[in-house]
Amino acid sequence: MQRALIFFILISFTSCNYFNIQKTSSEAILEDELKTFNWKDVDEYPSFSVCDSALDEQSKKRCFENTLISAIYSSLAQENIQVRQDINDTILIKFIISETGDLKLIETKMDSITKIELPNIEDLINQSLASLPKIFPAIKRSQPVKTQFTLPILIQVN
Repeated sequence: MQRALIFFILISFTSCNYFNIQKTSSEAILEDELKTFNWKDVDEYPSFSVCDSALDEQSKKRCFENTLISAIYSSLAQENIQVRQDINDTILIKFIISETGDLKLIETKMDSITKIELPNIEDLINQSLASLPKIFPAIKRSQPVKTQFTLPILIQVN
């Protein structure tokens, strides 16, 4: 009888752990979810209304980039640019598109000769970006998100 009582008490102490319910906080769930995110990819790239007819994401991305490049080129083509020596350079422009679709130029990387010959090139690029149509921001999990891009612009002036 004593053995049965000791066995029953021993079982009751060890079985209590089976009935413990662990509460998971919302912060822990959020932290686990954020670890699984791929922050480098978005579900939908930023877009212009002219790119709505593109069928897949790669086509929309190309349309977005081509629209940006053509706006910059057409704006630069309207300027009367005079240089002392020929320029054949690739300018890398880095910009951010906010959650509201606002575009902001962050940085331009170019050759030193280009910087000397075209000291106001950043102002010209900013003017061309300001004349763009409305930008629809990138989408990640049905939410608009901020994205950063680097875009190469070929400059050839003779």
